[in-house]
Amino acid sequence: MGEYDDWIGRSFTRSEPISDRLLAQYRATLAGTLGPGAVPPGFHWCLGPDVVEPSDLGRDCHPKTGIFLPALPLPRRMWAGGALEFHRAFVPGEHVTRTSTIDDVTFKQGRSGALGFVTQRHDYSVDGTPYLSERQDIVYREDPKPGSTRTPAPSEEWPGAESWLITPDSTLLFRYSALTFNGHRIHYDYPYATEVEGYAGLVVHGPLQAIWMMNLASEVFGHLPARFSYRGLSPLICGIPVRIEAKASEGSLALRVRRENDHVTTMEATAFAP
Repeated sequence: MGEYDDWIGRSFTRSEPISDRLLAQYRATLAGTLGPGAVPPGFHWCLGPDVVEPSDLGRDCHPKTGIFLPALPLPRRMWAGGALEFHRAFVPGEHVTRTSTIDDVTFKQGRSGALGFVTQRHDYSVDGTPYLSERQDIVYREDPKPGSTRTPAPSEEWPGAESWLITPDSTLLFRYSALTFNGHRIHYDYPYATEVEGYAGLVVHGPLQAIWMMNLASEVFGHLPARFSYRGLSPLICGIPVRIEAKASEGSLALRVRRENDHVTTMEATAFAP
């Protein structure tokens, strides 16, 4: 761990306005799965992306580790989950500043091999006023080994749950990647996704699934949640219909993204009302 200690606390700041063009593209891309508000939930992930020249891209076409994130000795990157605290809603035209800080680097041994975790904090503000505080959990894994894939158990039914039915296609994946300047090849390069990283097809973005749940929570509440936490459980492959579900409990919502073909939950979340 000592070799990564100097990464803890390292930060950088970027800023970008909420432009009419970017907001219109976000609304068009996520049409039918957006909650209320002039700036729908999840839009912040379009602002201030990591930008490098092609020579600074890694195998997966993310920026090489060692530039913005530590160079862990594991090749596969995944957005594992995170948590958000909403202080106030964004407004079109505002100039948003994001400060990103590395909080922690840890290693664990999982069923599929070694795992490396990077925890990053993102603080969004406008003219010094806090708007959103976020924790992002990134996991790095070994390349897949034969027989290492396990089949998760199907999830129980949620009778009476609020739900949206969505079938993500390659156009949605492309447009969301473009919105967020995400070059990860698992979302558009079928041979790479299946032959190198061992997936069954093109992979639906983790934050895109979180956006579906975040917006469904906002639709149910009628406004932004106060807090929202989520974690990935299983890959979601492009072309498989999924049901975005919300089940109410006292002061909160349990949410999930569940595959229609086998009822396996790919991501789960909790949203708390103000």
